[in-house]
Amino acid sequence: MTVRSGRVLDELSALAGEIDTPRAKMVFDLLAETVAAYPQTPAATFDVIVAGRGRRIHLKLEGLSPWGSIKGRTAVGLLASVAPRLTDHSRVIESTSGNLGVAMAGLCRELAIPFTAIVDDRLPTCMDRMIRNQGAELLAVAGTRDADDDLLASRIRLALHLSSLDPNVVWTNQYENAANPLIHAIWTGPELFTQLPHVQAIVVAASTGGTLGGLARAAKSSNPNAIVVGADVVGSRVFGGPSGPRVLTGVGASRPSRHLQEVTCDAVEIVPSWHGVARCREWRDKTGLALGGSSGVVLAAALRCLAARPQLTTVACVCPDLGDNYADTIYDDDWLRSQHAVLEGADDCPPEPLPSVELIQWAWEAEPPEMPATCAYL
Repeated sequence: MTVRSGRVLDELSALAGEIDTPRAKMVFDLLAETVAAYPQTPAATFDVIVAGRGRRIHLKLEGLSPWGSIKGRTAVGLLASVAPRLTDHSRVIESTSGNLGVAMAGLCRELAIPFTAIVDDRLPTCMDRMIRNQGAELLAVAGTRDADDDLLASRIRLALHLSSLDPNVVWTNQYENAANPLIHAIWTGPELFTQLPHVQAIVVAASTGGTLGGLARAAKSSNPNAIVVGADVVGSRVFGGPSGPRVLTGVGASRPSRHLQEVTCDAVEIVPSWHGVARCREWRDKTGLALGGSSGVVLAAALRCLAARPQLTTVACVCPDLGDNYADTIYDDDWLRSQHAVLEGADDCPPEPLPSVELIQWAWEAEPPEMPATCAYL
């Protein structure tokens, strides 16, 4: 076991409690191996001109991690936290909008633990296929998207119902499990600040609040001078704003995050969803780098933050995934036309203009790893 995996698993075992059964020890041994073998995700560096000033943006590409997203780290934390409860008859369940389901399905397959992903009809087709290909079960909820009965609430109700019916069902509950922010506070955050020690700000997407809350905690110990910016979309209630229609998965939520109740962001940028889509398409066209929807929102928030703060010159964006999962949504012209009303807003409310940015050059901090076939780099 490496020093890194030792520290991560030590803190997770302290959270989980007594690890005194063969099953629990087996889970921890495999998770320790996973952490030890986990690659440091690379950062692509972009030199840009925003509001007439030269700036530098680092995109930490979590889409190049195992299972294709930052949720691989989250899945490690969640499963470690419930290890003492797992038996030979257990089934793990989790509510997910996509990426966490893929990671949980992969890890549970390695652990030989049955897994059920509770999803809704916004799940991208490719993620549905990846979860099923890992041998997991999918249960899709039917709900509405209004404030009283949204899809997230429907998924959570089903998770509660299933766990109340069968004592062998173990719900990892990413929404309230302290392991969610903890894993990013002790692992993702220290990695980022070791890799990019001189950044003046980090921009992180808000959803369950686990990644954002954990990285905010890491910033206070690793780089207390860095500004932590939460990136969210219009219509999300993570930061208490009014509820509204949303089309992007992996960012935003229909209720405030419990993981952010004791964590304060230095700034919050709430951008229209179409800004996130536009940045994804712009970056793909200019650089060949196809970002996922939440990553596009993070980039849009970072650029708006830079435009409003001339003192900032170097920003790190935590990009949860890449664009290979979104070929049939944000990179599909037919989907874009079908979502026009939501993305552009009401006729009596003109859409917010997209701030202009000039891309000067970009480079890897080191030799880039092999990329997914859908991401052709120039």
